[in-house]
Amino acid sequence: MVSITSNFQSEAPLHPAVIDALGAVFGQSWADSAKLPADSRKARLLLDESRETFAKHFGIRSDGVHFLGEVNLGFFLGILGLIQPESTFSYSAIDRSEIFAIAEQLRSQGMQVEELSCDAGGVITSPVPDAKKIVAWQLRNGETGISQPMLADSALQIFVDATSSGLRNPLPKNWRTALWDSKAWGGPSGLGIFAVAPDAKYRNPIPHLDNRIVPGSASLPLIIASAMALELWSEREQAERNHLAALALLISNFAKSEIGDVDVIAATHDLISLSFLYIDAERLVGALDRAGFAVDSGSACQATNMEPSHVLAAMGTLTQGNVRITLHHGVTEKQINELLASLKALVAEQRAN
Repeated sequence: MVSITSNFQSEAPLHPAVIDALGAVFGQSWADSAKLPADSRKARLLLDESRETFAKHFGIRSDGVHFLGEVNLGFFLGILGLIQPESTFSYSAIDRSEIFAIAEQLRSQGMQVEELSCDAGGVITSPVPDAKKIVAWQLRNGETGISQPMLADSALQIFVDATSSGLRNPLPKNWRTALWDSKAWGGPSGLGIFAVAPDAKYRNPIPHLDNRIVPGSASLPLIIASAMALELWSEREQAERNHLAALALLISNFAKSEIGDVDVIAATHDLISLSFLYIDAERLVGALDRAGFAVDSGSACQATNMEPSHVLAAMGTLTQGNVRITLHHGVTEKQINELLASLKALVAEQRAN
């Protein structure tokens, strides 16, 4: 069981079994898997086994699975690799900043670009079907936990942002490229899993002289550790899901009945986003940290300019006083009750001042 010790941030600690195995993993996977000696063949076998693990859980072919040492590079590869001269591009108002940057680049190059709005529930407006359209589709929002419906139109060419969904949401049938973040299942940071569908008209947008899909700079030990973490996470998820959903409901009901003046932005089985009126989120997060509880906030998610969350703004909800609580496998009701008691006291203290 994973011990989270008052950690309610989006990042989860590595599973103890993965930590215990890391020494052996580094010892066995140091060799270049592309070379011929025995140590390289052993490393290649470990890489192939890890690739098969990811393919099995994602429900895709293993020859379409690739690894990135920089997760955010996958947004560029996944979108720009599908772009043709006649393409148009659609993204949503609640996408990640990396996709906003790509949209701005394409717009400056004269490409037709559209931003899709979302409703108050965080559901993105479906794009108009068009075979020339490249769509960035976020399976699950990392700030609210809200999942998107499947895009059923097969004519669309979809880049799937699965960095926050992990295994929680299946790929749409008409996906062309997809990106996952190892951290979504408690794997090590610094690893992206990138996939290209067998029928995708894809070309690596980075200058290259061979047929490689990605630069090939990912760490083999991290790949193996992430595959192990994925197996362990998937084994626990079904057993934990109903328990976590009950805890999420407990938090939501407590916030409304015991604290008040709160917008419950979302309450999925593992993430609760709350915005409290008359509260400075930065102060509240700092006070909770001093009390021993690590949480996230979307009230000023752009650290460079301290602007409120564009996700909350796009949903038309309260952008101040936001606290985001992530529930990891192994969290107990006792820990939740301790968090809620501190939250209630600290909100009351701040409102009184």
